[in-house]
Amino acid sequence: MRFPTCPSYYKLSSDALYQTFDFFKRFRLISIQAPISRDMILLTCTYFFQRYAPLSRKRTRDILDCMYFDSHAHLTCDRTFHQITALLSRAKKARVDQIINVCTDQDSLARGLVLAEDVKGIYTVGATPPQDVQERGEIDFHLFEQAAQRGRLVAIGETGLDYHHQHAPKMLQKTFLIRYFQLAREAQLPVVIHCRSAFKDLFKIADEQLEKEAILLHCFTGNLHEAKEALARGWWISFSGIITFKKEEDLRRVVQDVPIEKLLIETDTPYLAPQSKRGKLNEPSFLIETAETVARIKNLSLEEIALHTRANTRHFFRIESESSVR
Repeated sequence: MRFPTCPSYYKLSSDALYQTFDFFKRFRLISIQAPISRDMILLTCTYFFQRYAPLSRKRTRDILDCMYFDSHAHLTCDRTFHQITALLSRAKKARVDQIINVCTDQDSLARGLVLAEDVKGIYTVGATPPQDVQERGEIDFHLFEQAAQRGRLVAIGETGLDYHHQHAPKMLQKTFLIRYFQLAREAQLPVVIHCRSAFKDLFKIADEQLEKEAILLHCFTGNLHEAKEALARGWWISFSGIITFKKEEDLRRVVQDVPIEKLLIETDTPYLAPQSKRGKLNEPSFLIETAETVARIKNLSLEEIALHTRANTRHFFRIESESSVR
């Protein structure tokens, strides 16, 4: 194996170099066990640094500390916002230091935009969910449109189709889904999708309306065939605390088949608390139980799940800086 050279890494102290080498071993990127020379360690670290992109000192520390990114939470909804300070404090203690805040109406959007300005590591997504479009769709669309056009959102969502409860007529849901697809194209933003019992129509509309927009299926509860249809289109899939529920064996089999490079994790705060917290309001600090479940299913370390899902979330939402909840 030929290792590329990178002279800047020769300046690392021995302690820093060995810590870096140990970091790659922890993530099973290398499996060298026998004592080796400093030069070989240097070459090995250089190769993996170049392969996995140079890491800042803070980035390396965050990964070594196993930091998590909650890809979907409703931090500024009425049920959650009154305890936002304590909730974020608990999240930080649980090593959840970045959160996508999904705003679904006028009030949660107004609070969310302020929260994202005041707290590092919080990013705003907005749209009227399909179940609410009959009541709030027309009223709130222009607010989300304005926020997107002004660069205040990192994605459009959660939009989509929900035929499970059908709180809104199917045709109206389709109409707003198309409008939000158009908005995402105009604003050049990815789209977060809510879909229940409606994948056939979702795929049909997406195939007709989308060009190269990135799509994330949030809180996925579909079957393996539907997951494969989404993956074939290049979409991403996020799993919530539902995968920890005792009776969700079928969904756990879907988790097994979704490539780790396309998998995100979320809490969907304040909904869907994981198995050990059933009956409580969900919150970002509970994300770890979902991560542990994914780790067991995929036979990966918890650190690997944190690393991959964090990188996937940042990639999907095009988040470049390493801002953390503070």
